[in-house]
Amino acid sequence: MSGYQTRQNAINAVTNYTPTVKPLNFAETTPTEVFGANVFNDAVMKSMLPKDVYKSLMKTKKSGEKLDPAVAGPVAAAMKEWAISKGATHYTHVFYPLTGLTAEKHDGFLSPDGEGGAIAELEAKLLIQGEPDASSFPSGGLRATFEARGYTAWDVTNPAYILENPNGTFLCIPTAFVSWKGHALDKKTPLLRANQALNKAGQRFLKLFGDDSGDMVVSNAGPEQEYFLVDRNFFFARPDLMVCGRTLFGAKPAKGQELDDHYFGAIPRRVLAFMMEVERELYKLGVPVKTRHNEVAPGQFEIAPVYEQSNLATDHNQMVMTTLKSVAKKYGMACLLHEKPFAGINGSGKHLNYSISSASQGSLYSPGATPAENMQFLAVTAATIRAVEKFAPLLRAVVASAGNDHRLGANEAPPAIISIFLGEELAEIFNQIELGDLKGCDAKGCLELGVDTLPALPMDSGDRNRTSPFAFTGNRFEFRAVGSNQSIAGAQVALNTIISESLDFVADEIEALTKKGTALNEATQKVIQEIMKKHGHVVFNGDGYADAWQVEAAKRGLANLKTTPEALPMITGEEVVKVFEKYSVLSKDELHARCEVYHEQYNQHIQTESLLVVKIAKTIILPAAIRYQGELAATAASIKAAGIEPRTTLLQQVTDMLRDLQDNIVALEGVIADTDDSSVEAEAAYKTTKTLPAMLAVREVADALEGIVADDLWPLPSYQEMLFIK
Repeated sequence: MSGYQTRQNAINAVTNYTPTVKPLNFAETTPTEVFGANVFNDAVMKSMLPKDVYKSLMKTKKSGEKLDPAVAGPVAAAMKEWAISKGATHYTHVFYPLTGLTAEKHDGFLSPDGEGGAIAELEAKLLIQGEPDASSFPSGGLRATFEARGYTAWDVTNPAYILENPNGTFLCIPTAFVSWKGHALDKKTPLLRANQALNKAGQRFLKLFGDDSGDMVVSNAGPEQEYFLVDRNFFFARPDLMVCGRTLFGAKPAKGQELDDHYFGAIPRRVLAFMMEVERELYKLGVPVKTRHNEVAPGQFEIAPVYEQSNLATDHNQMVMTTLKSVAKKYGMACLLHEKPFAGINGSGKHLNYSISSASQGSLYSPGATPAENMQFLAVTAATIRAVEKFAPLLRAVVASAGNDHRLGANEAPPAIISIFLGEELAEIFNQIELGDLKGCDAKGCLELGVDTLPALPMDSGDRNRTSPFAFTGNRFEFRAVGSNQSIAGAQVALNTIISESLDFVADEIEALTKKGTALNEATQKVIQEIMKKHGHVVFNGDGYADAWQVEAAKRGLANLKTTPEALPMITGEEVVKVFEKYSVLSKDELHARCEVYHEQYNQHIQTESLLVVKIAKTIILPAAIRYQGELAATAASIKAAGIEPRTTLLQQVTDMLRDLQDNIVALEGVIADTDDSSVEAEAAYKTTKTLPAMLAVREVADALEGIVADDLWPLPSYQEMLFIK
């Protein structure tokens, strides 16, 4: 079968698609009944555990008290009983290694009873600790190949849950993953450590403003997950999508997103059916998904949850990504989470809505009706401004990846320059404080729409800015630079740690002034004033996409780290190591290990893509173009035989492009062979400056050929087909 026939078969299969999935019956079980049905949540534990065990467990979960090992036995017994009642035969310790993916090893509940039968067991020690092979996961040198021992440790703060399969269910126990020596080998352990640091610094900070409640100060997250859907027939006809998650070739279609007609448009019926099943599966797992809609690019969509405590939100986001991919298969589609699957078309981010809160205070980023009089809010916001300015390169580094490099700085993503958007009112208030003349601002009031039948709308204190990497949006900040395929843990670890340091700094400064007799409000204003004088240049309310901002940012001394190899070394900078070690979040060795792992991942991604560019160009694109050249040559020969002098413009153009394509393939092969692998840093720099441009040179000619070669000879599904046929 020719490549074109494969492509046509894919088109026919898509256009003639008939769903085989049984429709969901919401009359049988309502969404409210489904929600949390597969979660070993507080309500289940309260009903199944002894009162003293339950109370002890809740103290650990809600107050951060040290876990009493004695609770593990009763919890394990209840968890096993509950899981078996749900049909589970196995359990697994779920953890999130430095691959950014979800890892699990299944063990059966059943053990021989010595009498030819079996009994179901889940002992306390098995609940608390598992032992996967640590040498088989990225460790950045913390573990050698022959040093295999690693531990998973029960995360009591997040609930266990059941995952369903057509042939049964299994129990999932959230865990942290550490080496034999206790080094963090995962995404969860540093987040739990950073949350602990934030709680301590946050409570100290709040005491200055009269809050002695002792309520935990926690970080919260609400990640907006963007993704693409492509029919699986197209997906399997594109080796680049299958292997790399993005198209390495493909001419831009005549129509993309320019008309803005896809964003918030009517959701295609097949896609809506998929979305509804995704939501139902996530409801069962207690994931509070709230929003679904078409995104800007054709074929792109979004799902977003309600705000949650950060550790739970991180686990839930991993469930969202896994569920999107698995349910898409049922509907004959592939879910693409790559940050830039289609060149020239908007990519996918994961906007991380971030806040700090406590039970008594609510969000510490809530300005109230009169922000200028809310000194606590202004102080915590100033602390955040200081943290972001001081550690901006770190925030760029924690979102660095091969995929995200294609997205950052494009029309749908913030630039690689980390800045803060405050909005008109807040920016004015902080400017007044910096000048030492705090007057406040006029209330915004209501927005009259000029139509009697429409209600007046209350205006927010500021507009939103989609070009800002770190934007204030009313009662939280939105970190827009996180990539679609990334875990949100890394960004939150960084934010929690640097904000802890900044809250302690503010507390130190205010305490020093008040001890000298300065009133609290006056001391707070003085501290904020000094912060704005030193760090206020990170605030930018303008267009982050404008070329002028690149020039202005350089004048302000803001870093512009455009590529992953430029950004990753920031993880091991002196100030970063100092603050991470101060708050016991990550040691110097753990930070260097992560830097090594992320460099290796970058290099492996680019290596895979470059090898695939060569293979697709040689075995798929080049043969198709040569066949077309042959047809043109045969036609020219027959015309000449008839006594007519043929025009050879098109034939010459194709011949020239074929020569360029072959030359560029050879050049890319040479670049691949000459890779500088003297260190992971050197290899990453080489791949950025040499390999990627050589890959692009091959692509440019191939994409130009796609616009010339006869359509019935072109073997790869086109952008137009993949993006618009649903």
